[in-house]
Amino acid sequence: MLFFLPLYASGKSSVSFGVYELLCELRINPSGIDTDHPRFSWKISSVERGFIQCAYQVLVSDSEELLSQDKGNMWDSGKCHSEQSVLVAYRGKKLESSTKYYWKVRVWNNQGVGDWSRTGSFVTGILSAVDWGTAKWIALEDDDSTKGLYPGVHAPLVQREIGGRMVGGYKLPLARRCLNINKEVESAVVNVSGLGHFDLFVNGKKVGDHLLDAGWTHYAKTALYLTFEISNLLEKENVLSVMLGNGFYNVPRERYFKQLISFGAPKMKLHLRIKYKDGTVENIVSDGKWKFTEGPITYSSIYGGEDYDAGKEPDRWMECGFDDSSWHAPVVSTSDIKLMAQKSEPLTVRDTLKVVRKYKNVKGNWIYDFGQNFSGIVNIKLHGRKGHTVKLVPGELLNNDSTVNQQASGGPYNWNYTLSGQPMEEWYPRFTYYGFRYVEVIGVEELDFFEIHGMHTTNSARETGHFSCSLPLFNKTYDLIDWAMRSNLSSILTDCPHREKLGWLEVAHLMQYSLQYRYDLPGFYHQMMQNMYDSQIESGAIPSIAPEYVRFDDGFEDSPEWGSAFIIIPWYVYKWYGDDSLLREYYPQMKKYLTYLSSRADKHIIEYGLGDWFDLGPNHPGYSQLTSKGVTATGIYYYDLSVMNEVAVLLGFEEDSRYYQKQMKEVKQAYNNRFYHQDKGYYDRNSQTANAVSLFYGLVDEENYRLVYENLKKDIIGRGYALTSGDIGYRYLLKVLELNGDSDLIYKMNTRYDVPGYGWQLAYGATSLTESWQAYGFVSNNHCMLGHLMEWFFSGLGGIRQNDESVGYKLVEIEPQMPCGLKSAKTDYDSPYGVISCEWEYVKNILRLKIQVPANSECLVNLPCKEISAIRECGRLLNDSEWCEVIGRKGRNIVVKIGSGNYFFELNY
Repeated sequence: MLFFLPLYASGKSSVSFGVYELLCELRINPSGIDTDHPRFSWKISSVERGFIQCAYQVLVSDSEELLSQDKGNMWDSGKCHSEQSVLVAYRGKKLESSTKYYWKVRVWNNQGVGDWSRTGSFVTGILSAVDWGTAKWIALEDDDSTKGLYPGVHAPLVQREIGGRMVGGYKLPLARRCLNINKEVESAVVNVSGLGHFDLFVNGKKVGDHLLDAGWTHYAKTALYLTFEISNLLEKENVLSVMLGNGFYNVPRERYFKQLISFGAPKMKLHLRIKYKDGTVENIVSDGKWKFTEGPITYSSIYGGEDYDAGKEPDRWMECGFDDSSWHAPVVSTSDIKLMAQKSEPLTVRDTLKVVRKYKNVKGNWIYDFGQNFSGIVNIKLHGRKGHTVKLVPGELLNNDSTVNQQASGGPYNWNYTLSGQPMEEWYPRFTYYGFRYVEVIGVEELDFFEIHGMHTTNSARETGHFSCSLPLFNKTYDLIDWAMRSNLSSILTDCPHREKLGWLEVAHLMQYSLQYRYDLPGFYHQMMQNMYDSQIESGAIPSIAPEYVRFDDGFEDSPEWGSAFIIIPWYVYKWYGDDSLLREYYPQMKKYLTYLSSRADKHIIEYGLGDWFDLGPNHPGYSQLTSKGVTATGIYYYDLSVMNEVAVLLGFEEDSRYYQKQMKEVKQAYNNRFYHQDKGYYDRNSQTANAVSLFYGLVDEENYRLVYENLKKDIIGRGYALTSGDIGYRYLLKVLELNGDSDLIYKMNTRYDVPGYGWQLAYGATSLTESWQAYGFVSNNHCMLGHLMEWFFSGLGGIRQNDESVGYKLVEIEPQMPCGLKSAKTDYDSPYGVISCEWEYVKNILRLKIQVPANSECLVNLPCKEISAIRECGRLLNDSEWCEVIGRKGRNIVVKIGSGNYFFELNY
């Protein structure tokens, strides 16, 4: 959608603007707010151009009725003269835990005041640890030191490291508690955590539509809880029920496991606060009043799959009147793990996929093809003999005999369902998932009925951006990358949804802008920072994966291009969303990491790690082949210093800033002395990555910039526009070309089918981005680490980005690049201020450009035209438009400043 309608409150208004999309902590009506001073944001829709907010008023109440009377009994900000509409901090009365609050806002411009917005809400979680009250961690079994293992052990080393120990061999429990209510309920808020994962039910109804709650963490230090408002589910007689799964908290030593790790037996902690209409409060907690038993999930592993015996599920165990006298009193755990509210959006089912083809393979098993490689599980409906087991084996690829191939995705992985004999049964795995396109089903012939659907599970962050263009290849590439991004947006950003499911950190910052154009991810990156903080070791090093469940070696344990995510991510979050809280919270630890990097430098040069991983060299992909490790490692060290200098200035640490600037000068000099070939005008071995990172990071002296850049272009052209950069270098290669206005080169590099790249993968039959440019079958076929072209679709072809001096898209820049071969492109991004859109097309010799700029922001438009007289806006000559201010030239473009609103430019081109 190019235009959003405002969500006006009822009643007439004399002004032509309104407020829509209220956010608390950058989320819509969130639950689980665990800060005393939540921050409010809103967006404004205005019929008129050039809208700038000049004042606002926020009301917060603990009563929706009071708020409807325009009374903020918790906070009335009064009229605040400010343009700020993003992240306005709460300054009212002390908030209570487990309470729902309501808020609204109105704004002024220079013409008057608008109507009150519709009502927004937020539900607090546990604001202080004491508010958990007497809630305990409870479980079916005690933690067993002979089954525990932390840190984890990489699978190939298991025999040598732990011998025959049965790591992770715990039962998967069911838990229940009855609750009678004799009063009228005003509100009921439950905070619950289950390790590794949980499903919560009230009177047999699942609370929420989430999967794999709660998100993965560094369990030795932190666990997450979720908050739900459940007053609408409560009756006079109630049963609270919980199912627990393993996740990464406990990986059993059976079937496939990339790594073996166990923090203990599955356990749960719960606090339910019921507020009655008579003003009294009752707290229900996890304690000795609960009952536990072994459940029908007989095996569950995040790596190996899940087994379910429907005949073992107690009939009506979630209902009142069920006899649980044979169930066990819980074991009360002594765990004191720190609990935090989950800030990332939960996993949900985004799409349900139908089978596009089914057939028998040579073994007589049925193959079900969903036509798309995706992350998720299956839902099956079936009828058959009691005790019969159906085995389902998912996979990305098939062998030559049409059996499922799990060679590169990790195996054996399977789901097994044993029938109860009911007339019709339905099931899906609860506590695991995989990356797959095909499912091989064994045992289906003995069934009377069988039906299967794919369930694409992913982080439920809302979409914020869209792109399409006149070139089908680019639209297919957009989908190819997007499927890989979604498949790896779990509770962490994984490398793949099957073999590892680990949070390799280079992807997190190199793909950050690509991801943020498509999805709303501030909470996701907040969670990621906590995982890195928890994983930081005493030396200050940030491991290459977070949470760090296992220590790898051979350069994988700590590589600067990976660990630097700890510095780059919070800066990108600040620039993108205007949120500086991560910088303020983690600045000391960020300094500690930078000190560690300095300690690894030899005369300011760092030369360890993985380098430009999976670049295109003469050998099979892996360690960098074309670029020295010192180039990317020292380069990103310099980039870290430049970012930390910006952060120090922002936070007022002047002495730190002076130190970082001094270090930058010394590192830059050492880098150029070591890697720059003055006589040839290129860096290192003249690879695309070496020259691109040097240019992007600002390591090239001004007088050498053009020569290095021309050598970069010469290499690309000399290879027939074939790419060579890998995981680290390709994003910077694209950015350098884009920033120099050479999207024609990017176009030619990425429209080839005959050399490894996106076109090659599509020609190979890939439906999600693969781990290698070559689309090899012996590596993952669902990886997002090479998806950097997504950023160019938005910022290059779409032309949507923000000014370098801007924060949170307050000052937008529109500069679409229009390579030969494209006739049109259509792009939009929902920024913190509202929807920015850019749509362009060529009609004969005229370029038509439609732009939308959100209220309370401004925009610099770069128009590719020689003469101002050749430009019209909404049919009028540009110089005659009162809303367009020509402010100068930028290269071949005329730069025009505009306010908010919708604009239509036509250029004689």
